[in-house]
Amino acid sequence: MSSYVGVVVSDPELHSQFTQVELRTLKSKFNSNKTLLDRFTVGDLPPVLAKLNAFSGTFDADEIKSVLDKSYPDADQEVDFETFLRAFLSVQARGVEKSGGSKGSSSFLKTSTTTVHHAINEAEKASYVSHVNSYLRDDPFLKSYLPIDPATNAFFDLVKDGVLLCKLINLAVPGTIDERAINTKKILNPWERNENLTLGLNSAKAIGCTVVNIGTQDIAEGRPYLVLGLISQIIKIQMLADLNFKKTPSLFQLVDDTQDAEELMGLAPEKVLLKWMNFHLKKAGYEKQVTNFSSDVKDGEAYAYLLNALAPEHSTHVTLETKDPTERAKKVLEQAEKMDCKRYLSPKDIVDGSANLNLAFVAQIFQHRNGLTDDSSKSTSFAEMMIDDVETSREERCFRLWINSLGTATYVNNVFEDLRNGWVLLEVLDKVSPGSVNWKHANKPPIKMPFKKVENCNEVIKIGKELRFSLVNVAGNDIVQGNKKLLLAFLWQLMRYTMLQLLKNLRSHSQGKEITDADILNWANRKVKRVGRTSQADSFRDKNLSSGIFFLELLTAVEPRVVNWSLVTSGETEEDKKLNATYIISVARKLGCSIFLLPEDIIEVNPKMMLILAASIMYWSLQQQSDTESNVSEDATDEGDANSVTGEISNLSLDEASESSPSGQDQELVTKADEDDVDNGNNKDA
Repeated sequence: MSSYVGVVVSDPELHSQFTQVELRTLKSKFNSNKTLLDRFTVGDLPPVLAKLNAFSGTFDADEIKSVLDKSYPDADQEVDFETFLRAFLSVQARGVEKSGGSKGSSSFLKTSTTTVHHAINEAEKASYVSHVNSYLRDDPFLKSYLPIDPATNAFFDLVKDGVLLCKLINLAVPGTIDERAINTKKILNPWERNENLTLGLNSAKAIGCTVVNIGTQDIAEGRPYLVLGLISQIIKIQMLADLNFKKTPSLFQLVDDTQDAEELMGLAPEKVLLKWMNFHLKKAGYEKQVTNFSSDVKDGEAYAYLLNALAPEHSTHVTLETKDPTERAKKVLEQAEKMDCKRYLSPKDIVDGSANLNLAFVAQIFQHRNGLTDDSSKSTSFAEMMIDDVETSREERCFRLWINSLGTATYVNNVFEDLRNGWVLLEVLDKVSPGSVNWKHANKPPIKMPFKKVENCNEVIKIGKELRFSLVNVAGNDIVQGNKKLLLAFLWQLMRYTMLQLLKNLRSHSQGKEITDADILNWANRKVKRVGRTSQADSFRDKNLSSGIFFLELLTAVEPRVVNWSLVTSGETEEDKKLNATYIISVARKLGCSIFLLPEDIIEVNPKMMLILAASIMYWSLQQQSDTESNVSEDATDEGDANSVTGEISNLSLDEASESSPSGQDQELVTKADEDDVDNGNNKDA
């Protein structure tokens, strides 16, 4: 695997306005139009730009022409790539003025931690540096680089090799990355650095970070606003890790009845944190309601009440009596330090209403002293509501993370709650099958009338049937009612469809049948066999897959350097299987696979996750070959070459499928399994 070289723009200022993902997309559009038009001129720009997703529905060609006429009066002027980029920025700037919003196309985070501007917040930077210095100071590899001076750019330089990114992810969600897969050397070559960054970005998606329009090259360049945006999400996940009912059952004290408990379980962690804060403030006699971590806390009064309630031994009326907001904020932080809350924000940050830093501050107070008593009887009765089948819980996690990785406008915190109005499902369908949703028929949240939710979900089912999903006796109301089995069955088919479409698009230039589950299995077996390895899988239900050896051999087959076989176990004991499974997931992500399964899925041989894992590796492998072929001239291409993408897939013939899967059981993985899920779901839950 060669190191990745991004699109280069000669003007540094122009280059800085785009991420590498955006540059690659725009370069592709530019090249295709230049080839199509032979001579690409300013006069050709309006219809070309109007078709870009960034301007679709915002501008038509005539409006774009009026914008460009001011800067490019000569319609016959030939357009080079940098002119194309500048024209794009001109139209984009007009769009910002038109909407009154901020620039959308350079925004890569679509959650509340979005960093959409290029100017960095020095206070946040200092806070994140302090966090890294505190939590990673004893790390065997990083301790020689710490502490970092927040006044310098050393933080951005340290992020460039990917090690710090991976370590922070493991702090946020321990065990996400098998640290044996991280390349840790004083000096990394470009290939090793790119591997670490790829592992970090794919793992960030796998813990719930929303990362859109950012590539490894952007981090390797140490772009401050992108780095801080990503780091802030990771730290936020770490700080809010205890804001769930499995880790903190006493949170059920915040509600009085079952209905309230169900609503609380569906809230985002930061919303739960606000509810916790208001719970204590009300008891302490604070009459206002805190609805955000910015304007509602900037006077410091709410903090004074909260700390007095949680730590009466340190309470003082002096804080409340202080009239100057900055002085009061200073006393709040002094009081918090007595509770061992490290000072990651300044009095000015409180007064300025820095949302990210105030949220982190409140989360830290919660971690140190949540003030909730252990009412075991109440916690137990509510906790019974949370008892889910383990596999159901794992699938919900997988689909939630996958949906959020797509970059949809709505962030999903709980699949079973957030998808019931149908809107998010429509957003996902529009992402994976562009143009499939008629938005004129969709009802946008907030939706108060139940029948409007049913209308959305009916549209979801209609599109699913058009995509040939198995939806026997399923209606939109089943989704609105929260039928878990039906919803998971639908999401599984949606994820599988997306993966198969990606594979299909890679071989669009070849003639042949649709790619099937059996084709993926055949490809994997042939790939392993071709490099002299002995493992073979009878199906994606093959219990021998639990050892992990087959997938490690498959990864070696597609990239010989990626697996360190000295770290691989025989996979015979449960402990050995877990070591291999954890390593497989990290190695696959390091290679470039965006996957959301857990080690348990491999150990227990979850056939759905085995299919997605194999398909993801296949997609990566064929993508590398497709990229290689695109750089080879047509006269040098051997159409019969078995190493080409066309050759790889066209060789997956029907007779091979029958040879490798005589029972056809993997071909039935979706149709039979999901029909059973649907039928059982209707009988049990509808």
